[in-house]
Amino acid sequence: MSVRRTAAVLAATAVIGAVVAPAAFAADSSPSPSPSVALPSGLFGSTDPTYDGVWRQSLALLAQHTVGVRPADKAVDWLTGQQCANGAFAAYRADAGAACDAKTQVDTNSTAAAVQALGALGGHDDATGRAVTWLKSAQNKDGGWGYMAGGASDTNSTSVVIGALKAVGKKPQNVSKDGKSPYDALVELSKVCGGEGGGAFAYQPDKSGKLVANADATAAGVLAALGNGFVAKAGPSFDLTDCTTTDKPGPEDAASNGADYLARSLAKTPYLKAALPGAKDQPDYSNTADAVVALAADGATKLAKEPLAWLEKNSGDWAAKSGPAAYAQLIFAAHATGTDPRDFGGKDLVAQLAATGPAPSAAGASATPSEKKNDEKKDDGNGLGVWWIVGVGLVAGIGIGFLISGRNKRQQL
Repeated sequence: MSVRRTAAVLAATAVIGAVVAPAAFAADSSPSPSPSVALPSGLFGSTDPTYDGVWRQSLALLAQHTVGVRPADKAVDWLTGQQCANGAFAAYRADAGAACDAKTQVDTNSTAAAVQALGALGGHDDATGRAVTWLKSAQNKDGGWGYMAGGASDTNSTSVVIGALKAVGKKPQNVSKDGKSPYDALVELSKVCGGEGGGAFAYQPDKSGKLVANADATAAGVLAALGNGFVAKAGPSFDLTDCTTTDKPGPEDAASNGADYLARSLAKTPYLKAALPGAKDQPDYSNTADAVVALAADGATKLAKEPLAWLEKNSGDWAAKSGPAAYAQLIFAAHATGTDPRDFGGKDLVAQLAATGPAPSAAGASATPSEKKNDEKKDDGNGLGVWWIVGVGLVAGIGIGFLISGRNKRQQL
């Protein structure tokens, strides 16, 4: 979830043949210093939105809707204004008035996150319809999605697209390519029981084709395999069993096995640990929040209590530093566990999120603003622009950045 944004950058890096350390964005650091130019008034967050503008905006709007707050119309308009004529979204377009072209780096994660937000808000059928059409065109033969169209399928991207399909009333199992659905792709990315990391999801197979357990991908995979997007409610409560092997595992089997892996990973400490080089025993707040949602959605509410309590006590500084997507993640964790987000460890997450963006239009009602028309010219939006290569190079140089929900391609060994 924002969770998982860094995997996006890493995936793009793989496309252009670059090699970057496994967490281009650290979950507990700001994306970058605040930009020197003024940001749009409708945008959430005050840091450079180059790599996460649409992502953090989508999570912020979805979180507000989830707690019954109507987002500011200009915040919704900013998001719809980022859409390209072909339906896709890039991470951020500084000049949204200019037509998208081959240099515009559209991606599945930004597009699917926007669909989840706009689908929940309602009144944006044209925008979400065009976005889903583009997502379908980017589906791989194995039924999954990569971060960029044409890229190898990964658990995180496939999961956020499943959430997008559900948000607009589509049945993911019916969205297939060459007879393969997104659920087929997820099952193929889950590790068999037995051995190290059994039951977990991998982000992608490594160069040798081996699946390596990844806690962030596992949290995403559990939610998606259960048919959830970022927002999920607690499933029927039950005690997790050990990783169960079946001849033909289905999505629910993979979800249960993934939840068991997360529970085992949280057995020694109430938080998941960052996999950044040199970050020994450093808590991963983002991934821990995702794990709480995943455990609750799978019905392991008892096992979600301890990491949730740890987040309530310790996540304040991280969220304040990381910004709107972090507050949204914590709100999703509170929602999934039936916890009051307005009294989360003594903090009001709803108010803290609202303070990072334009003032909400109203409380106690969800937003249904009229849809902003997109009059951009048709584009293909699938090329690899110079700015993206430069951006990835910068990320590789600093080794850290923002969440990214977003998506942290971290090896959980």
